Amino acid sequence: MVTRYSKALLTAAIALFASLVAFGNITDYGSNFAFVHHVLLMDTVFPDSTIKYRAINSVALHHAAYIFIIALEALTSILCWVGAWQLLQSRHASACGFNRRKRTAIVGLTLGFLVWQVGFMSIGGEWFGMWMSQQWNGVASAFQFFMTIGVVLIYVVQRDGEIGESP
Repeated sequence: MVTRYSKALLTAAIALFASLVAFGNITDYGSNFAFVHHVLLMDTVFPDSTIKYRAINSVALHHAAYIFIIALEALTSILCWVGAWQLLQSRHASACGFNRRKRTAIVGLTLGFLVWQVGFMSIGGEWFGMWMSQQWNGVASAFQFFMTIGVVLIYVVQRDGEIGESP
């Protein structure tokens, strides 16, 4: 039973994190938009970098990308909240029932992993060279986020046995 509570609570912790990130991006749109704007402009990468041709100069596309990021963060949050609730609701279910109820949590955690790993690490960090920027480098933060989400995802997907069953 402790493991089931633990999986629900850790999923809720990721839901809280994603909620706070999305909320911050919405309520402090300008400050956080500056991050996306400069990463996509690639105006702070190394001056002699040969990848600057990848820059996106359209401010409209910067806003579209930022809104897309916020939407994915919000969706991650919603899926993880619903998933945590479903895990909590099914804590007394059979092993099969509890494992089946993990679906929404797994989808939410997977989406969160993809947002920070693919969106920030791969696209932002590598494609747009965010790692070269002293001011707009979010690679370390993104790494912390997707690793935390990844660990929770690995834990949640582990099959649960019947309540009271010895490991």
